[in-house]
Amino acid sequence: MKLTIGTHEIGGDRVFVIAEIGNNHNGSFDRAIQMLDYVVSSGADCAKFQMRHLDEVYRQRTLRKDGEDLGTEYVLDLLRRFELSVDEHHRLAAYCSAKGILYLCTPWDARSVEVLEDMAVPAYKVASADLTNLPLLDRLCATGKPLILSTGMSRREEVRATVDFLNRRGARFVLLHCNSTYPAPLHDIQLHWMEKMRGIHGLVGYSGHERGTAVSLAAVALGACVIERHYTLDRTMEGPDHAASLEHSEFKRMVEGIREIEQALGDGQERRLSQGEMINRENLSKSLVAASALRKGTVLRAEHIKVRSPGQGLSPQRYDQLIGRKLQRDLADEDFFFPSDLQDERIEPRPYLFRRPWGVPVRYHDFQEYRQRIQPDLFEFHLSYTDMELNPGDYLQGTYPFGLVVHAPELFAGSRLMDLASPDEAYRRQSLSETQRVIDITRDLKRFFPRTARPLIVANIGGFTMDAPLPAEVIADYYHRFAASLEQLDLEGVELIPQTMAPFPWHFGGQRYQNLFVKIEEIVEWCGKLGLRMCFDISHSRLTCNHLGLDFYEFCARVAPYSAHLHLGDAAGLNGEGLQIGEGDIDFVRLGRTLEAGCPRASFIPEIWQGHKNGGEGFWVALERLEGNL
Repeated sequence: MKLTIGTHEIGGDRVFVIAEIGNNHNGSFDRAIQMLDYVVSSGADCAKFQMRHLDEVYRQRTLRKDGEDLGTEYVLDLLRRFELSVDEHHRLAAYCSAKGILYLCTPWDARSVEVLEDMAVPAYKVASADLTNLPLLDRLCATGKPLILSTGMSRREEVRATVDFLNRRGARFVLLHCNSTYPAPLHDIQLHWMEKMRGIHGLVGYSGHERGTAVSLAAVALGACVIERHYTLDRTMEGPDHAASLEHSEFKRMVEGIREIEQALGDGQERRLSQGEMINRENLSKSLVAASALRKGTVLRAEHIKVRSPGQGLSPQRYDQLIGRKLQRDLADEDFFFPSDLQDERIEPRPYLFRRPWGVPVRYHDFQEYRQRIQPDLFEFHLSYTDMELNPGDYLQGTYPFGLVVHAPELFAGSRLMDLASPDEAYRRQSLSETQRVIDITRDLKRFFPRTARPLIVANIGGFTMDAPLPAEVIADYYHRFAASLEQLDLEGVELIPQTMAPFPWHFGGQRYQNLFVKIEEIVEWCGKLGLRMCFDISHSRLTCNHLGLDFYEFCARVAPYSAHLHLGDAAGLNGEGLQIGEGDIDFVRLGRTLEAGCPRASFIPEIWQGHKNGGEGFWVALERLEGNL
């Protein structure tokens, strides 16, 4: 069940946050404007006010203070002093429109509805006091606009009766759980009542009057689709609502917390492994491995199998299925068993046909195995920081008729990420030193691959932050520091190509924020300024487009002309990177046409998460599925 208010979908994945200014402006239009500026900066979706015509809300005897109790007299005195004029409400609505925030108002009487109808408000908020006011609700239903109704002070049967009334009139509405005391004691809030309310009506939110933000955040975790909180500049000001209101810093933190909870909730349909969990699963969990060297044709028994980390092979849960199977390949001592060992046939590489140069990623230790099984146009050597201490001549002999690409390590000794844009000058210089070592290693590798005149070096150039993305105003400073780093590197005979990056990269199981070479405008601008070409990582950029709500194929069309080399993998959601081709969101037929138009000679490798396992099985599957599209 969903409804729309303005451009906001209520009942979807995003909570609608209302900043209830109400009468907390204390009758000052200038203060109301000031509050609106703060509310906009807090991230709220809506600023809400109240409108009353007291002669329609209260009986005349009450207005004359003819024998009324002190509480009513106090409230009336404040309302008379704190009401804004109709003209001032018009001006507030116009100011909200100019600031890009929704103006809503609670009408406490039928005449106020008429005024607000002239203002063309998109929806109406109904105060708890009017949940049982069927004549007013009938007038609001006649407007045809969505309603948001607070349910404070009402019993279950009263809520149900009003819901039935609204349903008979075809109204679109949201119910807000609410405790109408100011501030509300925690033990009186009964937040679990929201679950019961959903049995009465499907759209349920929360209007809070308690101190602090914890309960409102808990309401989001319990499924509230709307959060309404009173907003004030100062909780100590005169007026009935200030004490139950949030000041700016607290309201802003609440909105930030709501947005964090939204990301954390998920859809509840499936327990999906995140990219970080997959990394940690590979590193920390267990696999079935050969207990000794085994020959093809061996019928597996318990003494042939043991359990060891890392978790890169067949799960120990498959142990019973492995017993009694006949091996289809030779295994060395402690080689992993793989799911293919439970099948009668293995996926093997074959000659592939592509319109552009293609290759596969390798490490020093497995290069000879791969080059004996497949004849690509190039090999991309992925270096780790330990590989940088090795002598390539121990693994490579003579010369090879292949192209050469090198992928620089992301992590250097000491568990430090390469960052050629760091504001920490010592850290940047260390990154420069390590990057120069990669360049020197690449020049040395070139002697084994003489057909490559100028090897490409794929690099993640830095700009990571730990806990939040960089503010927009400092991004250019990072690019300028990267530009300075390029000037300080000796790049003779090689070409450094930064990767397009995803906004939430994963490094050894922990999420960070990436800030450089993510957004297309920055990629185009800085490739032009620095004379750079890119490694277009398709999976990374799909995640960027998913996060920013961009058209992925338009993104591809713009970055393709700057692309020297491609990393091809599928992707899904915000962090599902390096998926097998066909298992994510990407239409590779359409992508192939876009790349053919924009970068017809850019080389590529399949970059599939753990594609190298089981003799490159993931790469062979990817190449099979990509053939004909590139």
